[in-house]
Amino acid sequence: MTELLSIILAAGEGTRMRSATPKVLHQVGGLSIVGHVVNAAMAAGSSRVAVVTGPGHDAVRQMVNGFAPDVQFFEQTERKGTGHAASMARPEFEGFEGYIAVVYGDHPLLRPENFRGVLDRLEAGWDAAILGFEPPDTLTYGRLITEGERLLAIREHKDATPEERQIGLCNACILTFRAEVFRSLIDRLEPNNAAGEYYVTDLVELANEAGYKVSYAVAPEVDVMGVNDRAQLARAEAQFQELRRDDFMRAGVTLKDPSTVYFSYDTEIGRDVTIFPNVVFGPGVKLADGVEIRAFCDIENTSIGSGASIGPFARMRGGADIGPNVHVGNFVEVKNSVIHEGVKAGHLSYLGDSEVGARTNIGAGTITCNYDGVNKSKTSIGADAFIGSNSSLVAPVSIGDGAYIASGSVITHNVEPDALAIGRARQENKLGYAPKLKARAEAIKRARSGK
Repeated sequence: MTELLSIILAAGEGTRMRSATPKVLHQVGGLSIVGHVVNAAMAAGSSRVAVVTGPGHDAVRQMVNGFAPDVQFFEQTERKGTGHAASMARPEFEGFEGYIAVVYGDHPLLRPENFRGVLDRLEAGWDAAILGFEPPDTLTYGRLITEGERLLAIREHKDATPEERQIGLCNACILTFRAEVFRSLIDRLEPNNAAGEYYVTDLVELANEAGYKVSYAVAPEVDVMGVNDRAQLARAEAQFQELRRDDFMRAGVTLKDPSTVYFSYDTEIGRDVTIFPNVVFGPGVKLADGVEIRAFCDIENTSIGSGASIGPFARMRGGADIGPNVHVGNFVEVKNSVIHEGVKAGHLSYLGDSEVGARTNIGAGTITCNYDGVNKSKTSIGADAFIGSNSSLVAPVSIGDGAYIASGSVITHNVEPDALAIGRARQENKLGYAPKLKARAEAIKRARSGK
């Protein structure tokens, strides 16, 4: 395909979001809105991507460069409209040979196929092509004024005549041009509109006046859903989740109650996985074949091996690596730990900054004490070990293969392989002492109440 430069317009403050966070950094499916647009542009074959931000939007740059370090950034210091914003990327498009796509940065459900629709028009010989859609309610969208396959103009709603407002075909979010056409027109924009701004959409009329051929393609409404306020953000999230659920079920995943399961943009799931109701996947989750995720689990930044069973009410996070055939039960949290094949941690445990060897049993109430108030330290547990209930493993500490930790122990020193470790005070029974304790407690209560 001809080389493609995508210029993503992300300079808006998003005042209707009523947030200190730039609009394009609000998330859908665990990824920022502009992150979705950048991913779609790159998946569509963009060899270069430029993002135009507003003043003080360093967080946008940091977020995008975190996963796309080659993206270039330009700042629109004055609010003079979309055409002015696109011109900020001049160092990228000057001398560029190929196609240029100008893309609005607030459309999180945009797909590579949407780019393909308009780029195919350029491949067919047109000089420019604009993406449109046909919403059931045209609201305040700009209208596409067409004649057959030709696009004559895009009229912003506030500038449209009553007759033009009856048009059902509306401007979506991608405008594409041959690079030489874009360069020849971008500096001819004038702020001749109700807002007094330079509209990138006016390039269509300028192109027609210059004798260029302009066409259009039509996208499904759901793909070009824009986000301007919190209500639209919620609708975009709901639509994203519905699409992801359908994709996974078609790929062989069983969702017991699909509407209650929430996925991230990068969730990866193998075949024959079963997910029970009320499960939330944050970013960075990979599930191998045959995994079972029971109800009310919260999982992020975690890899889970084949045949593992997680939950109910389990929390996986922070780089957890769960091996094949592991059982992690109710009210167990695993964080930044490697749990090897066949480990069982049935209930009420915390495994943080640890490594647990194959087939080891973790008793109820076991915790790795990994934080001393300043530093995190590691707990290493060997294979085939048995950790008794209510054990506290004070890191840094190592427990050998086949070792046995007695219930209720506080382990502060390394335990050799096959050793029995008992780290608790000797039990002492004081006969007849319980009534004295009760009497003392009641006296304290009376004193506090003044009775």
